[in-house]
Amino acid sequence: MNTLIGDIGNSDIKLCILDYNFKIIKKLHFNKELIHNNLTFNKKINHFFKNKIISKKSLFSSVVPSTFKIFKKKLYKLHKIKIIELKSINLNKIIKIEVNKKQIGSDRIANAVGASYYYNLNSIVIDLGTATTFDIIINRFYKGGIIAPGIKLSLETLVNKAEQIPKFSIKKIKNVIGKNTKSALRSGFFWGYNGLIDNIVQLIKKENKHKFKIIWTGGYSHLFKNSLKLKVTEDKDITIKGIIKIIKDNKLWIN
Repeated sequence: MNTLIGDIGNSDIKLCILDYNFKIIKKLHFNKELIHNNLTFNKKINHFFKNKIISKKSLFSSVVPSTFKIFKKKLYKLHKIKIIELKSINLNKIIKIEVNKKQIGSDRIANAVGASYYYNLNSIVIDLGTATTFDIIINRFYKGGIIAPGIKLSLETLVNKAEQIPKFSIKKIKNVIGKNTKSALRSGFFWGYNGLIDNIVQLIKKENKHKFKIIWTGGYSHLFKNSLKLKVTEDKDITIKGIIKIIKDNKLWIN
């Protein structure tokens, strides 16, 4: 019996099929807007499930309730799979959350669980997604975090709101001083976010007086490799690892 798990983000949906040992055997990643195209969505999901016997219970993290509701309904209609959102289950035996759980994105909770159990160290998880988030875990207690504007969101807002700002892509650069509009913009985003990440982590360390493992994930994490002052570990699957740990401990795969 295989198990389906997933993460519904502000931009994308990520699905994974696990084997009976909870190892990832198949992945699917697509834009969340695809769920509004019934024919394409059904074809993609059916192909993803081909030759797989999937458990009728599944665990997801989601930060988009409207998309989760539609996806949940469609998946049940297609394959009679019931999706459970991870914030709806009791996580006290896995991680202690010292803030209002309702106000934390379930992806951030999954990240915290993944960091706690796969690295077994006090951790700061940095997620460079639609928002740039920092989550602090000490002795398997989720202490809270920081939310800053995301890189892509900031870029799109600037281009859309400022008439004379050209479209541009963010790239790893060496020079700080730009020689034209695009290079100046790239410098502002690249070195600006470098400084934001470095400074916030230092402030967290100063406030908590702990040593931390720094883990980062998200679509832009590769850009800042070797440019930060910090020693960081990149883990693209930290959210999925957290979901796997939660599903194991709650035995949700049993029908």
